[in-house]
Amino acid sequence: MYRSAARRLLPSLCSRIPIPPPPFRFLSTDQTLNGFNTTSSAQGDGFHHRSDTGAAAGASRRTTPRANYEEEQARVLAASLHHVIRLGWTEPAMIAGARDVGVSPSIVGAIPRKEGALVEYFMDECLQKLIDAIDSGELQLQDLVPSERIAKLVKARLLMQAPYISKWPQALSIQAQPSNFPTSFKQRAMLVDEFWHASSDEGDGVDWYVKRTVLGGIYSTTEIYMLTDNSPDFHDSWIFLNGRVRDAFDLKKTFQEVKYFAEAVGAGMGGSLQGFMKKGC
Repeated sequence: MYRSAARRLLPSLCSRIPIPPPPFRFLSTDQTLNGFNTTSSAQGDGFHHRSDTGAAAGASRRTTPRANYEEEQARVLAASLHHVIRLGWTEPAMIAGARDVGVSPSIVGAIPRKEGALVEYFMDECLQKLIDAIDSGELQLQDLVPSERIAKLVKARLLMQAPYISKWPQALSIQAQPSNFPTSFKQRAMLVDEFWHASSDEGDGVDWYVKRTVLGGIYSTTEIYMLTDNSPDFHDSWIFLNGRVRDAFDLKKTFQEVKYFAEAVGAGMGGSLQGFMKKGC
């Protein structure tokens, strides 16, 4: 039985503090859009693909909470993604998307925070696409140990934005703007929580927060590493990612040992205090 991403997010939102990204140089890319349909669709936004391959018939599907856009606005945002590589995460890209779906460009003025909404729409759709891939068994996580699952999940998610790598520094800058930061923070927190849930490596207390904080750092540093990675198919980025995941799982053991040590010290101090009080009486 699947839990919603929002339900898993609530206890962890207060524990993660993202670091606004620094500026980076733009890169060029000739990659395709990695399976995303960024053209218009008469039946919806055109970007969101659901894969039910391998899923049990009638099984419930998790969906991500997202901003409520009117149907035409959603179609415009989806079509705009086709123009991002050329025009960036900009209002002109959104105007071009509106023209693609036969909507007046004036609709862009009715979309709150414009460029921020475009990036957030992309992030929402990527998270849902990742959830669909997990639920359908497409990622084949079942035979992997938790560390391998984490690495594969992070890689799968980052590959979704690889086609936009030349414009991704701009997206990071938009996400860091004060008006967009709360939603960006929430989206990244939900993503990290989905990683840990899908890795079947659940935890609670201090360890639960530590793991998500560490994984948030792994995702963000690999995301930034990709911006200057000119190796074929981001080969160096995946080596970097695997190294960070190995380090994180070593840290997990260390944090657990520290936790046990602190508990033991606390118990010992409590026993000594009780003995001291008895002597004093």
